[in-house]
Amino acid sequence: MVTCELSPPKGADLSALFAKAERLRDAADAFNLTDSAAARMTMDPAAAGHHLLKRGIEPIVQITSRDKNRIAIQSGMLGAAALGISNLVVMGGDPPRIGDHPEAKGVNDLFSSEIIAAASALNNGADHAGNPLKGGTDFLVGSVCNPGAGDLDAEVENTRRKRDAGARFFQTQAIYRIDQLQAFLERLNDPGITILAGIIPVKSVKMATYMNQRVPGIDIPEAVIERIFAAERAGRVVEESLEIAASTIGGLQALCGGVHIMAVGWEKHIPALLARAGLAVNRN
Repeated sequence: MVTCELSPPKGADLSALFAKAERLRDAADAFNLTDSAAARMTMDPAAAGHHLLKRGIEPIVQITSRDKNRIAIQSGMLGAAALGISNLVVMGGDPPRIGDHPEAKGVNDLFSSEIIAAASALNNGADHAGNPLKGGTDFLVGSVCNPGAGDLDAEVENTRRKRDAGARFFQTQAIYRIDQLQAFLERLNDPGITILAGIIPVKSVKMATYMNQRVPGIDIPEAVIERIFAAERAGRVVEESLEIAASTIGGLQALCGGVHIMAVGWEKHIPALLARAGLAVNRN
């Protein structure tokens, strides 16, 4: 399985989102629609997902704990179901202080596992407080995990809590060391969970340095940074970056159920990346 990440617009014009999704419709099985990624306000992902569905493109709507309390989260999930959304991925969300409304107050009324439990309750015809619904939902609920977390035991336990609450798939933080994911999966010891390994192509040495220093769980090996440095000098960064990412995907395939590609502005290169990795591009 291949999923990719797209961001709804900061505005009401969906044309750029549609263009990216159409370009990639044969490359991915479904598309994550972010929930104001990096705490930068954008269109509600369920609304954007509804319009993708009308074009025959499968969305996965992100649900974060950052901006809404439990009432609003459940209300939003019911609204998403009414719009035809059937796939959710739950996470905490980036803190408001790093975004374009740094004065905003984070809500974080529920942990991710509690939001997953709320979605599971909606599937079973009740709200988070146990009150009955007039019509339940039918969500496939997923979440995120970080195999590179500093406290691996805590991350494994958190992943298990999310699984027990009803998460059926997990998209990981970007993986650059295959042994890191292998150690996490061995500790997790649950072959019933579908893991989609995160892939972020390294676009520059500056990007790699920033992620290593600032993004929890990211560990880009020095050998990879040296390859990108040499590629920058030779003017072939795209080719080298895609080759590195494709090699990583090849090494991950035996460990997980697929990949989640976060191209960060390089969406046009995703088909070439998948071709290099030996994954089928046309899924129709």
